Amino acid sequence: MEMKEFYDYEGEISKLSNAVSLLEWDMRTKIPPKGVKDRAEVIGKLSRMIFEMSTAPKMAEFVEYFNRPRIYDSLSDVDRREVDLASKHYRRQKSIPPDKIEKFSIICSKGESIWQEARAESNFAKFQPVLEEIVEYLKEFTELYGYEENRYDALLEGYEPSTTTNDIKKIVDGLKTDLVPFIKKISQAKVPNDAILNGNFDKSLQEKLSIEVLKAMTYDLDGGRLDETAHPFTIGIGPGDVRVTTKYDPKNLKPSFFGTMHEGGHALYEQGISKEYRRTMVGTAASMGIHESQSRTWENMIGRSRAFWKFFYPKLVEIFPQYADIPVEDFYKAINVVRPSLIRIEADEVTYNLHIILRFEIEEAIINDRVKVADLPELWNSKIKEYLGMEPSNDAEGVLQDVHWAGGQMGYFPSYMLGNLYAAQFFARARKEIPDLDERIASGDLKTFREWQREKIHRHGSLYDPKDLVMKVTGEPLNHKYFMDYITEKFSDVYGI
Repeated sequence: MEMKEFYDYEGEISKLSNAVSLLEWDMRTKIPPKGVKDRAEVIGKLSRMIFEMSTAPKMAEFVEYFNRPRIYDSLSDVDRREVDLASKHYRRQKSIPPDKIEKFSIICSKGESIWQEARAESNFAKFQPVLEEIVEYLKEFTELYGYEENRYDALLEGYEPSTTTNDIKKIVDGLKTDLVPFIKKISQAKVPNDAILNGNFDKSLQEKLSIEVLKAMTYDLDGGRLDETAHPFTIGIGPGDVRVTTKYDPKNLKPSFFGTMHEGGHALYEQGISKEYRRTMVGTAASMGIHESQSRTWENMIGRSRAFWKFFYPKLVEIFPQYADIPVEDFYKAINVVRPSLIRIEADEVTYNLHIILRFEIEEAIINDRVKVADLPELWNSKIKEYLGMEPSNDAEGVLQDVHWAGGQMGYFPSYMLGNLYAAQFFARARKEIPDLDERIASGDLKTFREWQREKIHRHGSLYDPKDLVMKVTGEPLNHKYFMDYITEKFSDVYGI
């Protein structure tokens, strides 16, 4: 038995996964409402096929053979990593019966459609029954996966390898201790004028601006495309096809522009993974937290930087001439106003992590049977008030605002917070290794930084676990102090405190 045979088999699984990705992209962007039911069944069937191939006797044979000490020790570093990832995935998948995977996939596909309707109507009761089904499946899966201390650990493992609930709780405690006093300090300072961000913005012109910033970011438009969706996402359809989406607000530029930069950051990661790892498990992202670090870097550390707007502001003025008489410094401060928001994807850099802490705490309580699905709207509203001093006026701007639970993605949200922390630590390192980074960005040279990301992070795919990658890139473990240093320096300047 040779590794080539193993890679070929994984390649066939990858092709089916690409088909599912395309169907999911279409379901979230273009599909007519009457096509949802049948599409969900097709996705369910393909998902079952992928699952069955991933847990078939042939895969068991590969896992058993390549884990034999004599064989394993003879493999290259990359091949050993592939065997490690495949073995871990096999054992996790093998614990779930195929019929449950198919039913779960169908429920989640329907769940996303029902969520869209419930959100449009601001009616949690409409979404509650399907969410209850999804949660029950997830609880059952955690028991089948197995865990040592907390049932939620079994879900975290699917998004952030080797990270536990206790790890997250320690990070949350440290972050709260440093973050809450700084938010209080900012809240007492004079708020920059951000009314200049409001107005009437034609959707076609917003799309043009989004395309321009993707080009500036060096996103390969020949290897992807931009589309509109209810909840922005990035999806890799296959080699050479990584698509981004955004959402347009006719009254405000921020959602579409920074949403595009965010998703573009995800896409650059996918486009930058070494072609050597095509259709392998190594050829995927190290974790969702690492993935999120790349998107948050582009959205915030570059997209909301003074240096970026020194070069990109003329392009904005060209497309939206109403900004011609507004100084770029005023615009820079406006896009960096710290103001609590009910909507996570519209939250500022300083308060964003509180949204994630809220969701993490709710998820962990649901999975451990301390909270019922029926109680979610009330619990959500009370936590939002506790953390941000605000109360949603309806379910759409509260518990129904995110698509993740509809897709069965509990355990995902902590990756967003980890992403912010990874991003700050990576960016601090990039500044040390590229001393004139800000000057390069101000001149329109975003490629230098993109190449740094590609060399240090992107090209490796999942060759390293997140904790190992952070050590390799920065020389130390994840430390939330880099994030605090970044926001303290930036926002003390913006707010003059």
